[in-house]
Amino acid sequence: MAANPTVGLLVTMTARPGKENDIEQFLQDGKALVDEEPGTMAWFAVRLGDSTYGIFDVFADEAGRQAHLEGKVAQALMGRSAELFTAEPHIRKLDVLATKLP
Repeated sequence: MAANPTVGLLVTMTARPGKENDIEQFLQDGKALVDEEPGTMAWFAVRLGDSTYGIFDVFADEAGRQAHLEGKVAQALMGRSAELFTAEPHIRKLDVLATKLP
């Protein structure tokens, strides 16, 4: 049986006016990069409101989370931050207390 996630990330971002479609495409394209990360157990890109977006992902351990933070999606996100968002993405580290996975 696979390990359960123990740590995660919650990233929130606010779109610059008119950049919503660009952000949604960026997030959709980002899934292919996350698929290459063996330590990322689950990854969700979401729209929280008209101009607010989020990414929620979970990992079995700190090593997986750190690898993701140093990975291609994180680099691309920070590289396009000034273009797409009103401020740098807000990254929160979290501990997973309980899960229900398939």
